[in-house]
Amino acid sequence: MNSLFNARKQQLTERYEVLISRKNEKVPYGNGIYDRYQYPVLTADHSPLIWKYDFNPATNPYFMERLGINGVFNAGAIHLNGKFYLIARVEGLDRKSFFAVAESDNGVDGFRFWDHPVVLPETEVPDVNVYDMRLVQHEDGWIYGLFCTERKDPDAPRGDLSSAVAQCGIARTKDLITWERLADLKTASAQQRNVVLHPEFVDGKYAFYTRPQDGFIDTGSGGGIGFGVSDSIENAVIDEEIIIDERYYHTIKEVKNGQGPAPIKTDKGWLHIAHGVRNTAAGLRYVLYVFLSDLKNPQVVTHRPGGHFIAPDGEERVGDVSNVVFSNGVIALDNGEVYIYYASSDTRLHVATTTVDQLLDYAMNTPEDPFRSYACVQQRIELVDRNLNL
Repeated sequence: MNSLFNARKQQLTERYEVLISRKNEKVPYGNGIYDRYQYPVLTADHSPLIWKYDFNPATNPYFMERLGINGVFNAGAIHLNGKFYLIARVEGLDRKSFFAVAESDNGVDGFRFWDHPVVLPETEVPDVNVYDMRLVQHEDGWIYGLFCTERKDPDAPRGDLSSAVAQCGIARTKDLITWERLADLKTASAQQRNVVLHPEFVDGKYAFYTRPQDGFIDTGSGGGIGFGVSDSIENAVIDEEIIIDERYYHTIKEVKNGQGPAPIKTDKGWLHIAHGVRNTAAGLRYVLYVFLSDLKNPQVVTHRPGGHFIAPDGEERVGDVSNVVFSNGVIALDNGEVYIYYASSDTRLHVATTTVDQLLDYAMNTPEDPFRSYACVQQRIELVDRNLNL
């Protein structure tokens, strides 16, 4: 029986190393805004064998999985000491998610998980599930991780095992290894997901992008991406949220929208990547979009290019929750290069590369959505006529 154990262990180890060392190439003929890549940067198969298999032949003679991984997606991202780090949402076969750090030298391939997942301390009311961490290197010197903490709704009717309450959990670290858990963010909203910390103080306060919702899934009266400030981060409380990016009928963000990663600081303003959701006959469709806000007043949006920025394409359309792209991680290097980490269909993680200059050109020179078919036709005719006159 040990021969079977050894053979499977060797075969799977060799397969894993081939996957980790596989080079990633840009997909040719992009749209001029960003480049996609041939392969995902993280998948369930990138999870280390020591996470899944019992390596003792006496207790696992068939070398079978004991703790399987269902998906790896929705990763926060940060660049430290010349390396690219992702804190991915890793979902086990039991539907519980946890965080784990993967690192790469170049940001597009070679991502390898650290041996141990992140040990995230619990609060007095333990989380049932945690996911979708946004990493922010704040000017106060800490690296913050803001994530969704989910617990069963205590007010759900008897027998209702699907109703949940989502709030914003906050943790901080200096090294991505040891984490200090802070109190959950407090707001007036019944539900808070997709909360992001602004990288700098605003008028001496910690600033947050929020997403107030009435229900766990349904937005209800929630109007879009909110903005609020708190005097403290250790016990963060937002007394007032203002909506800075609203939902609109018959657009890519008619059902709900939320801030993705923390915005990128540029000399023209703060570049935001967000997700928008609309309903279709096939269910909810998630896409990414971009907007630009004022450098001194990040709550004031200055440019709103119309339509989606990244939408599911090809195999990205298929997965656990199909027809979805979602991003909560971006890295902007000092040389202007930008790495956008986006997940597809709650299953796998991809990268798209661009530059700050390209993103600013896109944000500032792409027309806004005029909200009516007739106006959209006029918008396109104007472009055609300008081109014909050249």
